[in-house]
Formats: sequence, structure tokens, C-alpha cells
Amino acid sequence: MKSIISIITAVAIGLSVAWGGSQGGTTIGSLPVFLLCGIFAFAVNWLAFIPASIFQTEKYYDLTGSLTYLTVIVAACWLSAPLDLRAIIVALMVVIWASRLGTFLFRRISGDGKDVRFDKIKTNPLRFLVTWTMQGTWVALTVASALMIITSSTRLPIDIFAIVGFSLWIAGFLFEVVADNQKSKFRANPENKGRFINTGLWAWSRHPNYFGEILLWTGITVASLPLLSGWQWLTIISPLFVFFLLTRISGVPLLAKVAKERWGDEPAFQEYLAKTPVLFPKPPK
Repeated sequence: MKSIISIITAVAIGLSVAWGGSQGGTTIGSLPVFLLCGIFAFAVNWLAFIPASIFQTEKYYDLTGSLTYLTVIVAACWLSAPLDLRAIIVALMVVIWASRLGTFLFRRISGDGKDVRFDKIKTNPLRFLVTWTMQGTWVALTVASALMIITSSTRLPIDIFAIVGFSLWIAGFLFEVVADNQKSKFRANPENKGRFINTGLWAWSRHPNYFGEILLWTGITVASLPLLSGWQWLTIISPLFVFFLLTRISGVPLLAKVAKERWGDEPAFQEYLAKTPVLFPKPPK
């Protein structure tokens, strides 16, 4: 029953934001394109869940998440054409981000062999379905500002909001890419086996990749601000949701727990915790 309630709640939240963001947007017949894209977000994940549940594997979970972003954005662009420059740039940003992150995460899990988060979940079909449904909600909420820009019936020239928003996206994307590459190289070095990374951007923040993630979605939301009216303001949930997800649910708390188990008693790790911000970067002393 708890799993069923979780699934219903997740779908309701995702589609409610999609409905709000669709107000005043383009439609196909009487169906808003934004709302249709929200439905696609869940449909892609539910289809992927079927073979994943049969074979009890999470190997393609993150890859499916990226595929969901790509499906939703491509559908939104196709059904909302013609697009203005703001919408085209935002669509390309999401495509670039999703393609890069999806392949990165897939290579990582292929190398690790599994994701320990799913060990106790994937053997229970209903609980496993909750995670795939939550991914649909994750996509629907995260991409809300981008979809609002793409599907909006209001088209405006590039302005200060777009320039600032695109600049924030570029900074966040670079931060995320550099941080991920630094950690990958660190882990690939046999000399670092069993050690924690505290160099590069990881000396500025304990989670620089998450900071970059939050910053780039904030940038897209900033670019959307001049277009917002009425219920469309619901779409500013995008960076707020990413921040909440990464700092309170699936990101920082889980990694902090693992780190404490591995290095909690090491003086060097305690010093790292004391000197390094959890999220927002600060130059090391």
C-alpha cells in the first residue's frame, strides 16, 4: 500500500506541474504539449521498468533517465515548432547535458557492476516500480522550466534574462563536467584505492558536481522568467526540486553516510569535512 501511494503521489505531482506549465502554451488539438511531455516522462520509464524488473537489473536506470529527457525535449520541440532562438538554445542545452550525463553514469555503473542503492529494491517489483516512477517525476519537475520556454506561445527576443541564464548554465555545466572527470581520473588511479578525493574542485566543495547541476538548471529557469504568467510560475520548481533532491534525498545524505562508514575515523577526513563546504564552493585556504 505504501508503494502504491508513493506511485500515485509521484504521478500527481509531476502531472500537476506539467498542467500548470501548460497554461497559455501550445496544444495538439485540445491537449497541451507540455502536459503530453509530462505523460511521456512516465511512459518511457514504465516501459523500461518491464525488462528491468524481469531481469532484476538497475544497469539501464540512469541511461533511461537521460533517454527520458531526450524524448521529452525532442517531442516538445517537434510539437511546438516553429521555435525562437531562446527555445532552440535551451533545447540544445538539455540535449547536451542529458547526453553527457547519461553516458557518464552508464560507463560508471558498467565499471562498478551494480548500484548498491537498488540491492534491496530490485527484488520487489512494486518497490522497484516506485523508483522508475520517481524518475519520471524527477524528469518532469527538473525539465519544467525548459519545457515552459519551448512550448510557450509567447516568443521574446534574447534579453538580459536569457544572457544571464545561459551564462549560469555554461558555468554550471563546466563545473559538473570538470568535477566528474577529476573524480573519474582519481578513482582510476590504483594508488588512490580506498582514499577520498580532496583535490581539484573537490577541495572547493565536497559535492562540486551537484553544485554544477543545481546552477545549470537555475540558469534555464532564469532564462524563462520573462515568459511566466499565472500557473506557469509553478515551473520555477525546477532548480528548487534539484536542490532538494540532491541535498536532502538521493545525493548528499547517501554519499555522506557511505563516506562516514569508510573514512569517519580518519583525522585527514575530519579535517576535510571541517574545511570544505558541503555544496557551495569556497577556495581552499
